[in-house]
Amino acid sequence: MNIDINNCVSLVTGGARGIGRQCAIRLAEAGSDVIVNYVSSRTAATAVADEVTRLGRRCWIVKGDVSEQDDVQCMMDFIRDEIGQLNVIVSNAASGGFRPLLSATSNNFDAAFHTNVLALVYLIQSALPLLEVGPRRGKVITISSHGSILAMPWYGLVGSSKAALESIVRHLTLEIGDRNVNINVVRAGLVETDSTRRFPNADQMFAEQVNHTQVGERILTADDVANVVAFLACPMSDLIQGETITIDGGAGIRVA
Repeated sequence: MNIDINNCVSLVTGGARGIGRQCAIRLAEAGSDVIVNYVSSRTAATAVADEVTRLGRRCWIVKGDVSEQDDVQCMMDFIRDEIGQLNVIVSNAASGGFRPLLSATSNNFDAAFHTNVLALVYLIQSALPLLEVGPRRGKVITISSHGSILAMPWYGLVGSSKAALESIVRHLTLEIGDRNVNINVVRAGLVETDSTRRFPNADQMFAEQVNHTQVGERILTADDVANVVAFLACPMSDLIQGETITIDGGAGIRVA
């Protein structure tokens, strides 16, 4: 059975680059119209929109900072008034920067947790009236990372926020699961993006990646993550609820 989300509208936050970009394109390939949210990179968002329209799907570009509740509400007002439909949310936008926790400030924590955790809450609070009307189940998919369960250099801000995100999803499931909405997490292993290229010792990490996975020489890509997102967005995943699905080629099962 092919992944089929025809006649759906999907919102991808942070959809201009990296994993978000690939999710937007993969959802369009599966039949969905797409809303690309961005906060600063309009040129990149426009390029994604061009890819989506080349696939024969409608695409809207919406600027908004999902860490700000007012921005999220304005985005949902636009979707409700101008599109009138929302079936899938991919909460992908992330922030936090890479720094030691010993030098982190309260502002650093506020920024990381507002973008990486509270944004999901804001999105669901404002989008639920659209998500729950059906006829298909609404789908919310959020992107986490290995840092939620593993310690990595200078990743404490992002990693701790991702751990909180996974917990928030489990608790949100109790509140929206019976309202015709599924919510799940995709926990991705190391994927090369503009963001992860800024990791401390990034070159070494990427060079050693093939030695940590358990799938031969195949390396995890943004496309692989997007495929899992597309599956969770379609009716085949209706009985997957409140789960964290790891895609890392088996890298996380070994100690060293």
